[in-house]
Amino acid sequence: MTFDSANASKSLSVVLAGGGTAGHVSPLLAIADAIRDKRPEAAILAVGTPSGMETRLVPAAGYELATIDRVPFPRRPSADLVKLPARLSGAVRQARRILEESRADVLVGVGGYVCTPMYLAARKLRIPIVIHEANMKAGLANRVGARFSNHVAVAFAGTRLRGARHVGMPMRRAISQLHRTVAAPAAKAALGLDAHRPALIVTGGSSGALSINRAITAALPALAAAGVQTLHITGVGKAVKNDDGGLLAADGYRQVEYVDGMENVYAAADVLLARAGAGTVSEVAAVGVPAVFVPLPIGNGEQALNAAPLVAAGGAMMVDDKDLSPEWLRSELIPLLTDSSRLNDMARKSEALGIRNADQRMADLVLEAVSE
Repeated sequence: MTFDSANASKSLSVVLAGGGTAGHVSPLLAIADAIRDKRPEAAILAVGTPSGMETRLVPAAGYELATIDRVPFPRRPSADLVKLPARLSGAVRQARRILEESRADVLVGVGGYVCTPMYLAARKLRIPIVIHEANMKAGLANRVGARFSNHVAVAFAGTRLRGARHVGMPMRRAISQLHRTVAAPAAKAALGLDAHRPALIVTGGSSGALSINRAITAALPALAAAGVQTLHITGVGKAVKNDDGGLLAADGYRQVEYVDGMENVYAAADVLLARAGAGTVSEVAAVGVPAVFVPLPIGNGEQALNAAPLVAAGGAMMVDDKDLSPEWLRSELIPLLTDSSRLNDMARKSEALGIRNADQRMADLVLEAVSE
């Protein structure tokens, strides 16, 4: 829980809280970059927990990171529930110390375990709070924080939070400024794809998705017969293997565990088949990628809610995880991949719902909160 207190003497001190997953850290970093563009002199500090992805992503982006203890909120009676008051009180004390030592002018929260104690500490110190909610169904931390803030923003217009403004999803400039038609040839070359064949790119996210992997590999003969090439991003440690233990190989098929730079994926894909995380849905819409979403079948159903508006507008398709099968891929996905007119129509409808400047909108909201 250390940071350079010399930065506290700058004219504006912004603390951004959030983490756990890339879905929280990516918009946090995009907001930080946009604030720095508008106020280069600003001192910016990110706050997360010691176990989240922020411990790697925030320093890599050039920002300082402070940490507080992770305080999960048990949904059922348990020993953790009994310990909750003491744990939360301790985390709030840590949060208050960070806000005081950084002389924070404003707290920006994007959700995750770290945000509830940060919101409570900021409220006690009467520091303005700005909130960004990424999912259609708001998380607990941001539902709490919205009670203390007049500056609440959401990625999806249908998200229900008190006083929310629809700003979109802050994202990296390499994505928000992407023009697919211009970038496609270089992107396909970088990913080892044939420029003259329809390209299906499949991803289950950074941790992979076993059900998606199984369905795609079973459908490879049909995809190849239709002239479709497939880039399969399996997830780290989720490589698809043959019966003899070697990496699966097939006509027009290439697998990688991870791609560094989703902008190349979005530019190269004629169709993206993916989970429906808030970041993926928002990025797909912003740049106009025809997509087939397979929402995560566990949790509170937020992924299906995230994708629903884009699907309703005709910019994407959605299939339940239990219904994703080789037969579905043959009857629904292959006809889509080989219909350029339909793909162009989906791309236009997708991009019509996309928002490319959410990072700038959030920076404006932060500066508005500070000025009041």
